[in-house]
This record gives sequence, structure tokens and C-alpha cells, in this order.
Amino acid sequence: MERPDDRLASALRFSTEIVAWVATPWALSRSSWVLAVLSVVVLIGLPTVFGTPGDKPMQQMVAVPGVVTILLVLLQLVAAVVSAWVVWPTWAAIVVSVMALVCLFTERERWRWLLSRGR
Repeated sequence: MERPDDRLASALRFSTEIVAWVATPWALSRSSWVLAVLSVVVLIGLPTVFGTPGDKPMQQMVAVPGVVTILLVLLQLVAAVVSAWVVWPTWAAIVVSVMALVCLFTERERWRWLLSRGR
């Protein structure tokens, strides 16, 4: 099974990741700068280290089944939405929430493919 073309999904996924990378440490910095730094390490570091073979052109350091990659995407989406509601105005949080919902919809084909890549 060949990896589906997911340019739109990739753009939405990356946009949501950027929101998570900015809003999550911002939200956590209200409580602890250590948690803010740790959130950046988790949100950027885990997807950099762990990946499903064949998913991205780059070589991952640690190969994982597709379900792990899906869970990492879900972590980014949840972090983006929750953090946006905590630190940004309502209109911006609504935009982020809609973007995350659309991302879930556009990710379906890739996730089917990822689920076929080992369990």
C-alpha cells in the first residue's frame, strides 16, 4: 500500500504543530518555566525521534508502529487546542479548534496508511 498524497493534511498538521509549540509553553509558563521548557522538548522532540518508516522522507531515529505516530499527532492537536483556549482570545481559540477539527478530517487517509504499517 502506497503512502497517500497528503499535502493539505500536512499543511494543516504543521500549522497546528506550530500553534502547539507556541501556545503550550506560553500556557505552562504561568505555572512553571520548567514545564514550559519540558513541553517544547516533548512536542518537538518526540516526533523528531520517533517515526513510522516510510511516513516522511527523513530517516527517523527510532522506528515505531503507525499507531504511535497517530498518537503523537493527537497529542499535538490536543495541546494546540487546549493551550489556545488558555492563553489566546476566544476568536483565536475558535480558529485553532476549527483548524484541528479539519486536520482530523484530512488526516484520515494517512492514518489508515499508518495503521497498515505495523501494530
